[in-house]
Amino acid sequence: MKGPLPGGRGVTTRLRTAKGRTTASQKWLERQLNDPYVRAAQARGFRSRAAFKLLEIDERAKLLKPGARVVDLGAAPGGWTQVALERIGPAGKVVALDLLPMDPVPGSIVLQGDFQDAAAEQAVLAALAGQADLVLSDMAPNTTGHNATDHLRIIALAELALDFALKVLAPGGGFVAKVLQGGTEKALLDLLKQRFATVRHVKPPASRKDSAELYVVATGFRPG
Repeated sequence: MKGPLPGGRGVTTRLRTAKGRTTASQKWLERQLNDPYVRAAQARGFRSRAAFKLLEIDERAKLLKPGARVVDLGAAPGGWTQVALERIGPAGKVVALDLLPMDPVPGSIVLQGDFQDAAAEQAVLAALAGQADLVLSDMAPNTTGHNATDHLRIIALAELALDFALKVLAPGGGFVAKVLQGGTEKALLDLLKQRFATVRHVKPPASRKDSAELYVVATGFRPG
């Protein structure tokens, strides 16, 4: 697999403002058209530019190992699932779980359900035929525009993802979750440090510079 970073500079595209299109939607469309990661994702068949975030995180942390069993929480549209499949190879397993229906990703097991439900947890473990080596979460709640509120909401979601991970991870396993700049809340960070050998924050280059997102990466899971 080629390196994660898309290369080269493209020609900047500016759209004429269409009737009925808002300024915000106009800017979003122009950003998408001029984003090298969007173009690279299309060229490589990834379902989203977010695939490059996981590629870049993995380049640093070496999380996706051949034969690993991986859970992708909030997986739709499937970009992270695609990357995990490519990196772990045919001997591994990827279970993608989302509340919403998701198109199949060949080679993975796609489940629909709420990861907070015990039934979903059991379905994931059954699909893996054992415990997970890695739990991934690129989930984020809808933003309000109020930084403090958005920070608390995404930390709460990361805490729920961690609670799930603690139930399904095998010893030595890893955990990745999206948070916001300002760091992980102390209670969450303290728990991560208690249960994992190494905890750090990573902001992959594919994460837009104007975005406050970053990822907490924990490895070396220690059962309670």
